Amino acid sequence: MPNSQRQSPELMPMLSRGKHRNPRKGACFMELAAYLAGERWSDHPACTHPLLASVARMVNDQTSDAGRPQLAALIPSVIGLTSDDLHVDARIALRCATMALPVVAEERQRVMAVSVLACERVLADLDGRPPGQLEEQSRAALAAVPHTVPWAQDFAREFWTSARPFRRRGAPMIVRYAVLGIARACISDPDGMLRDLLVSVIGECAAWVEGEESRRTTWDSGKWADACRLTGVAGSSAL
Repeated sequence: MPNSQRQSPELMPMLSRGKHRNPRKGACFMELAAYLAGERWSDHPACTHPLLASVARMVNDQTSDAGRPQLAALIPSVIGLTSDDLHVDARIALRCATMALPVVAEERQRVMAVSVLACERVLADLDGRPPGQLEEQSRAALAAVPHTVPWAQDFAREFWTSARPFRRRGAPMIVRYAVLGIARACISDPDGMLRDLLVSVIGECAAWVEGEESRRTTWDSGKWADACRLTGVAGSSAL
């Protein structure tokens, strides 16, 4: 993406919760991504990996009205981030689970701990390594909630899902539980953590898609001003 397109514009389009029939009715994060990429108006555009788009939609909807303008500058960075590699799904889900696990309510921690182990199992199968060898981010997240680890390990040994069900159901479920858990956690700045989660997930995708530059989608920078005009403007003070 050209450097001129990486710079944050002074004016930001207004983001709203939920789906919208057209930009005059409002726009969510992924609807504006579709618009900037030149696709039809949709919150499920082809220009973005489906699981990344799911994270973006949920973060958009779970962020408060006051905090949502801070997401707008990230919209161009999701355009063109798509791949069929299951690593991407597993990496997104793992990042969501490890970030959420230390902060979610106790009743959600078991789900997130199992999610960490499930993602690690998928990645181990893909990479041909023993499933018990956890990455540093996973070890750190599990260490923060030691009381859940034995139960999660026992459950994970008894329950396993193959790659296709993981992509269709497992990974989306992990993302949903993680985002909702962060949004409802007893932390000082859930909006900020949700934005940090989206930034981290975008980074995970970019790291894997970087080698597939031929598949990257450009975006029309001229449409940015149109998006601001159609949806309303959030000034640079929101960043």
